[in-house]
Amino acid sequence: MKPLLLLDVDGPFNPFDNKPHRRPEGFQTFRFSVAGMHPHRTLRVWLRPEHGPQLCRLAERTGCELVWATSWQHEANEFIGPQLGLPTLPVITFPEFNPVQGWPRGAWKWNAVADYAGDRPIAWLDDQLDDREFASAQAAFLARRGTAPTLLHRVSARTGITDADLAAVEAFAHEHWQMP
Repeated sequence: MKPLLLLDVDGPFNPFDNKPHRRPEGFQTFRFSVAGMHPHRTLRVWLRPEHGPQLCRLAERTGCELVWATSWQHEANEFIGPQLGLPTLPVITFPEFNPVQGWPRGAWKWNAVADYAGDRPIAWLDDQLDDREFASAQAAFLARRGTAPTLLHRVSARTGITDADLAAVEAFAHEHWQMP
């Protein structure tokens, strides 16, 4: 089975940690009305279209499968992927989501990611992987992963994915999993 490159949206693709009027250089503004997420308002999302081709080339070079690991869940394929030129990707679903109350506080991604990944090698790009709030969930996740190659790579929610982030994934892949 192929190694996985897990992709969060908000932070890595949408560098939301900037002032609303300070779109990062190279990013474009997109507005989405996502009824299931925010039924009465439009979401402003900053995306850098070249991220899609960069990730596709990285997946080809490393032999990994790109997978959404985001609160956007299937909406990532509907709204984010097309703007980046990504094909429809597999999605990790998070059963803790409540349509009325929204996302729970805390470490809701860790168990679903562990279940989905099994013992496949993973590289995970997310902006919250090193939050102290998730320390115990991260420790349990890593214990569950055992010896399976695992890169938890924090992407700045101020800059989004950079060339250095992609280089870190590629270096990890070269060192820890079978390349094509």
